[in-house]
Amino acid sequence: MSSSIIQVNPEQLDTAEKREKYAVSIIGCGQTGIQQAILLAEAGYKVTCVDTDQTVVNDISKGKIPPPKAEMESSLKRHVKTTRLSATSDVKKAVSESDIVAITVPVKIDAKKKADYSNIETACRRIGPNLRRGSLVIIMSLTGIGVTEGLIKETLENTSGLKAGTDFGLAYSPHTMHNQGIETTSSHQRIVAATDKSSLNAASNVLQTTTGKDVSRTGNIKAAEVAALFEVVQEDVNIAVENELALFCEKLGVDCLETHELARTNAGDALSRPMLANVNIQKEIYLLLEDAENLNVKLRIPSVAREINEETAKHAANLIKDALRNCGKPLRRARVSLLGISETPNTRGHPKRLARKITETLEARGAKVSLYDPYVPESEMTEMHVRFKKTLTETVEGTDCAIILTAHDQFKRLNLHKLKLVMKMPAAIVDLEGIVDPSKVEKEGFIYRGLGRGVWTK
Repeated sequence: MSSSIIQVNPEQLDTAEKREKYAVSIIGCGQTGIQQAILLAEAGYKVTCVDTDQTVVNDISKGKIPPPKAEMESSLKRHVKTTRLSATSDVKKAVSESDIVAITVPVKIDAKKKADYSNIETACRRIGPNLRRGSLVIIMSLTGIGVTEGLIKETLENTSGLKAGTDFGLAYSPHTMHNQGIETTSSHQRIVAATDKSSLNAASNVLQTTTGKDVSRTGNIKAAEVAALFEVVQEDVNIAVENELALFCEKLGVDCLETHELARTNAGDALSRPMLANVNIQKEIYLLLEDAENLNVKLRIPSVAREINEETAKHAANLIKDALRNCGKPLRRARVSLLGISETPNTRGHPKRLARKITETLEARGAKVSLYDPYVPESEMTEMHVRFKKTLTETVEGTDCAIILTAHDQFKRLNLHKLKLVMKMPAAIVDLEGIVDPSKVEKEGFIYRGLGRGVWTK
């Protein structure tokens, strides 16, 4: 029988053979949960993904990840096949048999941009009665400040009858690498926090085996909660700067991607490409803004950055309108095709949400929208309430404008001559990912527009 996980030392976890003695439950099987499950399975642990949605459980059991990410799906299928990773909706059985329970249930942000912790509280109420003495609970969801030691700890203790730090371990190690591949995530230095030494050591020992490098440890959970939110705020602010400079370049008639490459000589990676798909990225920003508001502190830069990034969908609609106008066509009654809504390992935002916002904006102005994605089946598109097409050709046929939302390989290799034959010329291509060559697009007779790419054909 394996030793209690909160008592193990690094030597007891230094091989996959030793780690396979320990069972892990991942509570909440969204993108973050599956990613963490794969990392732990790769390290050798016996992993069970737990979700109340039976459809999600069935998909994971078949090695499927919606939306698909090739690298993750390949790893998932491999671990499912070897039975190192499984899925269930039975929280009681999974938790009662686990040494480690990782909570990856996200915090909901409501319409008023306030945090709703009901999902996490419900998860804790289900976990508590089944928690084993000597087990370790790791909170991997981004939370507001004080939530781990407040709501989460209290709920687990009240429902289990056990005491955190004495009867079971409790640690905080948030996932901040949104929409990144397994390799990138595994190389990212993790923050691990716990108020007691045993929990801190246990969580650090376990998570180091998934990254192969030291973690950043602290005995101050509140400081860790702040640090994690600072990470996502920094990314959001950087994106806002990129998007504002992109708008400046458009007005100036300069290609921001060209200026980016020129500036890279001295700035290195300080400058990044603008990405309109960053709409709604890092909704967790509102956790920090809400905490600041409660303290009567105005975080001006993060607030402005949020406003800038939330305006991106509106700007996309304006680019489309401008492109159509230069085709001599009004937006009203125009037929528009959206290409791509599923995420890629390099997508930093939520293209599906962007697609929904753009669709709502365009249809409110009288346009007719159709949609295509090579990785999303029609059965998953009903919630979009958009005409979903099965092939690229069928989607763009007879349309006045094609909009590229994601950098899928199929869209990088667009046959512009073929598009010209099936679209209703003069037509426009609006590239929101910067993946097609504007000069080649216009050589085929299209009107081109792109975020930060300047105005080409007037």
